[in-house]
Amino acid sequence: MSLTRHTFQVLKKDIRLEWRTRARLNALVFFALSTLLLFSFALGPDTRLLQKNAGGYLWLTLLISSTLSLGESFRIEAENDALEGLRLIPVDGRAIFLGKALGNALTLMMLGLAILPPAIALFDVHFVLGFPRLALVLALGSLAISAPGTVYSAISSFARARDVLLPLMLFPLLIPALLAASKASALIFQGDPMNQYGSWISLLAGFNLIYWGLGFTLFPYVIEG
Repeated sequence: MSLTRHTFQVLKKDIRLEWRTRARLNALVFFALSTLLLFSFALGPDTRLLQKNAGGYLWLTLLISSTLSLGESFRIEAENDALEGLRLIPVDGRAIFLGKALGNALTLMMLGLAILPPAIALFDVHFVLGFPRLALVLALGSLAISAPGTVYSAISSFARARDVLLPLMLFPLLIPALLAASKASALIFQGDPMNQYGSWISLLAGFNLIYWGLGFTLFPYVIEG
């Protein structure tokens, strides 16, 4: 019971801090929109190529933007030894992981929903399989980035070159999740005549199951180190 209560207290704290300033989300939206525009300009006026690769561009944008969000989430805790204060209350390390990871996932979901209309306009795509399926992919993909991202963000927050170290550790690990989310999104935009959507969703769900379990188990040792 205390684990659930502490998890929601950590999550509520992060949401309250973000709501007071909204600086991180505003910066993320601006950065993500700029990245989408760069992808669009780099490919030129080839509409068919833009439509074909729209799912990949969407998730590459979210992946690149996630490093800013994840890094900032633990930079806040590093200031004034806030993380040490949470441990002294005491708050279970697993609750800190769940609260921080859920907060990061929620931020990425909101960012995905915010940049979706500009992405649709830029890449001229449609919801062939319907928006609910894309919402499921956004949720699972955000959770997949958030779980290992929270662990690695905590590790890199103690390093001098944390802004460089985080993407170096995180990006190779997220290749299966990024591939599954991109392919599933592309099928939603283009149609799924071979019924492959379920397979990519299963891969994404399996990735979440593994890395949320690992994060839940190992995170207390990370912050103790």
